Amino acid sequence: MNKLIPAVVTMMCLSMASAHAGVIVGGTRIIYNGDKKETSISVKNPDKASYLIQSWSDAGEKSNDKSPFIVTPPLFRLGGGQENSLRIIRTGGNLPEDRESLYWMNIKSIPASEKQENVNTLQIAVKTRIKLIYRPQSLTQQPESVSEKLTWKRSGNTLTVTNPTAYYMNFSTLKVGANTVKEATYVAPMSSASFTLPAGANGDVVWTIISDFGAVGNEHRSRL
Repeated sequence: MNKLIPAVVTMMCLSMASAHAGVIVGGTRIIYNGDKKETSISVKNPDKASYLIQSWSDAGEKSNDKSPFIVTPPLFRLGGGQENSLRIIRTGGNLPEDRESLYWMNIKSIPASEKQENVNTLQIAVKTRIKLIYRPQSLTQQPESVSEKLTWKRSGNTLTVTNPTAYYMNFSTLKVGANTVKEATYVAPMSSASFTLPAGANGDVVWTIISDFGAVGNEHRSRL
């Protein structure tokens, strides 16, 4: 009986339908400018099969606060080869006007169910989660133009960055000497963030910032 098990498993694997390529989201982040009534992001389906698209905004996975943004349409069918836009609209909220605020945009793509004779199909819903940054009308610069104002301090194996600016600084790369600080993500406006250094990290701090359009900015350097 046991000798038949590998053959059965192999047949099941061969009969599984191949995974879909998935929906393409038209950006790695959303900047909501305070002088606009709304903003948008595109979703494109390169597959032949259809997807059900569900979208919403939240204040963070660990936050109980309600997001002041709604997404429309919140649920719709995206056919094969089709493209659509998700509109993000501010519905209220007492947001600071002297600094950026961070929320999150969630886009879940659920493949349509297609019945096939004698075929085992594996369908996986994929959720894309990107930053939704509210930028008040009074802020007219780009984060890259003020990223040199970041200051750095080391204490043992902990690296702390202080951000005196009004902008979120999203790191593309962060190194100390030749060592990459892999857990470096971002630092909020007028705040500090700490990251654990890899063993043996010594030297200058070198960092790059991600722009509004997802591009990598210039390399910056600072001595500890």
